[in-house]
Amino acid sequence: MPRLPPALPVRHATVAAACMTLAAACATPPPAPSNAELARQVAATERAFARTMADRDHAAFATFLADEAVFFTGPAPLRGKAAVAAGWKRFYERPQAPFSWDPDKVEVLDSGTLAISSGPVRDPAGRTIATFTSIWRLEAPGTWRIVFDKGNEVCDCPKAP
Repeated sequence: MPRLPPALPVRHATVAAACMTLAAACATPPPAPSNAELARQVAATERAFARTMADRDHAAFATFLADEAVFFTGPAPLRGKAAVAAGWKRFYERPQAPFSWDPDKVEVLDSGTLAISSGPVRDPAGRTIATFTSIWRLEAPGTWRIVFDKGNEVCDCPKAP
């Protein structure tokens, strides 16, 4: 039986150590996104959500809803993805969108798991008719879904003295 040169076991150990180091480096998770990056993600998600109204795409609207979403749309909250999608279908039935919205404020928790967005709601002529507030939950890396949504009418009231 041939005898191995003494350096061969050392070479095998060196290669094995290099492989383990490389595997450990690959297993290190990438750095978490900054709060500013998460806020940009939420703003982009909110805009894509609003675009479903402009595009008249009710099916796309439903993809943004968390399974347990709660929308304050009428006298009683709509609870659950199916109820919210069904309750909002009426807003998608006509050729022209009845309103549009766009976030002007977004804040994300330091944990990076929940965010709030708010902004104006406009009629087809561009007049502000309400404001919205939405709560978003990070459900997978880069995937935000809406869990709460509430609109509030804008008061065209005289200012207090």
